[in-house]
Amino acid sequence: MKLKKIADLKLIPTAPFDFDKTFHKPDHFTSGDNYWEPGVRHQTFILNGKKLGVVFKNVGTLEKPCINELIHCNTKLSHEFILSFNEEVKYRYNLNFDLEPFYKKFGAHKLLGPAIKRMYGMRPGQPSSLYEYLIIGVVLQNTPVGRSIQMFKVLLEKYGTPLEFSSKRLWCFWEPGRLKGVSVDELRALKVGYRAKFIKKIDDYFSKGKINEEDLRGVNKETQKEELLKLYGVGPATVWYIMFDVFHRWDTFDHISPWEQKIYSKLFFDKDPENPVSTEKLLRFISGFAPHRHLAIHYFWEDLWWKHKNGKVGWLQGLIRA
Repeated sequence: MKLKKIADLKLIPTAPFDFDKTFHKPDHFTSGDNYWEPGVRHQTFILNGKKLGVVFKNVGTLEKPCINELIHCNTKLSHEFILSFNEEVKYRYNLNFDLEPFYKKFGAHKLLGPAIKRMYGMRPGQPSSLYEYLIIGVVLQNTPVGRSIQMFKVLLEKYGTPLEFSSKRLWCFWEPGRLKGVSVDELRALKVGYRAKFIKKIDDYFSKGKINEEDLRGVNKETQKEELLKLYGVGPATVWYIMFDVFHRWDTFDHISPWEQKIYSKLFFDKDPENPVSTEKLLRFISGFAPHRHLAIHYFWEDLWWKHKNGKVGWLQGLIRA
């Protein structure tokens, strides 16, 4: 599907704002729906049936941020739709987030302070809807990153749509209900394994309107957790990721995977990753960052991965499963 430029707009995030560290997360696995280079991100979106190709360009500074947003589509878009889409972009990338309370509380912290300094102006942010996030989460389960990339690519190319815009060809996600006529066996034939059943159940749940992301954004944390746990294949270990990335609960941090345990042991206590400290000790340490526990971890985590991207962190390289 070839798209044409429909709108050329400006977005003004709250300061301070670091474009690249917000729009590019080196720890995220490579997928075919986006392309990043310093100062520019190409990203596909699907919203209310409209398939969009969007180019975000950094045209501001850290203290006077400004983003040039170029929206591409194959049909005309109403003014109301564009306003609604921009509100969604602001939400997903936290463009209006006030970082000052977090910086004021932890800017001088012995370990977190230097990470804040290096990542100053970074927002938590990701482009996916709840539905998309869950599908991506399923393909990330219990497998090396290379295998996850392979599965996601196969799913996108089977059920997504290729979009051409701004000299790029990227894949666009599908909407809930796209898999209504697809059997679990057909999904399994794509070599996604046991995940086929999870993917099918998630699609059914959303297409039948049993969960609504917009409604969930407006309820309290406990209700969000209860509704998410009703989803097939979603357990407590998955919920806290969703609470942070999708619902922006900055203090929710209740689980540490064995792989993360190794990384945090080295990062916080300089312990051998193969002989990590207990998760209980790690959680006690992380509790000191309340009421921003997960936000603090996000700063530590992204700081580590940016270091690795720019120069390779030897001990982390040994833990990355390719």
